Amino acid sequence: MSGFFAIGVHNPKTEANVGTLWRTANIFGAAFIFTVGRRYRKQASDTLKTPRHIPLFHFANVRDLVDHLPQACRLIGVELDATARMSHQYAHPQTGCYLLGAEDNGLPLTVVERCHSLIRLPGERSLNVAVAGSMVIYDRWQQRAPEANAQRPNPLTDH
Repeated sequence: MSGFFAIGVHNPKTEANVGTLWRTANIFGAAFIFTVGRRYRKQASDTLKTPRHIPLFHFANVRDLVDHLPQACRLIGVELDATARMSHQYAHPQTGCYLLGAEDNGLPLTVVERCHSLIRLPGERSLNVAVAGSMVIYDRWQQRAPEANAQRPNPLTDH
């Protein structure tokens, strides 16, 4: 599968959610993860020693993130919004940077306006940010590498 993806959280509410998302991103082959507006502290529960395998970047605000996106990388907001496409029906781009909002505030309109695309997950209520991010990663994984996925174990179900 060519291309890459990254995933991050705007003003994350807890470090534990970032840590869980970081672990999932590592398992599914993300290029990096990031936070916007808040730093992450090491989690005692990180038994995989994830920082050795996938970088975590911190951006002061969404403008800082956009200014530092890799060339040709699309910024995809993940938000409960009537105009957003369902994640599993969205044509995930070859290079994508997914940005989630914290559970309590979501993505501010000023951030949504900076995104190239907006996607959402099923349901009418906010999910835990690590769960939501993991679902988006899985939708991308299922769509972007169907032939490769048929030949390798599913990280969520095969042990």
